[in-house]
Amino acid sequence: MAAPKKKFDFRTLVTIESKPLRNYALKLTQDMEDADDLVQDTMLKAFTNEEKFAEGTNLKGWLYTIMKNIFINKYRRAMKSNIFHDDTENQYYINNMATAQRNDGDGNLIMKDIDNALAQLNDNLRTPFMMSYTGYKYEEIATKLKLPLGTVKVRIHNARKELSQKLSVYREYSEN
Repeated sequence: MAAPKKKFDFRTLVTIESKPLRNYALKLTQDMEDADDLVQDTMLKAFTNEEKFAEGTNLKGWLYTIMKNIFINKYRRAMKSNIFHDDTENQYYINNMATAQRNDGDGNLIMKDIDNALAQLNDNLRTPFMMSYTGYKYEEIATKLKLPLGTVKVRIHNARKELSQKLSVYREYSEN
């Protein structure tokens, strides 16, 4: 008379298959932590869908199919959302400024406002101010414009004051 077959419950059988599943997950993900997550997701899905498993079916094949489908679905979701997964140490690619894109939108708008404010200045104020801004010294400006030094200083001061008033919204913004 043959010995009676040992009957394992479903959860025990699935748990026994976890080690070979882990090796397969590592081949798919190429990362130990991701492989562990994939095995965990597979086990969870198997346990929650226990009633769908038909006795006599190849349990190992069923689990591998679940794992493969989970892996493919995660991959597709990642591609749809354009997630960049950086596996390098210290996340070199993510932190690399050479790959970063600048957003100059705010700066462009501010420069447009500055240009408009400068265009509204009287020529008597704008010319010495712009010369000072580009690096000319007061004495050089006075000589080039054939104006007294005091007049140049007053005009540059008045230009700064007027620009400050016209661009006061940015001063209030930077204080907050």
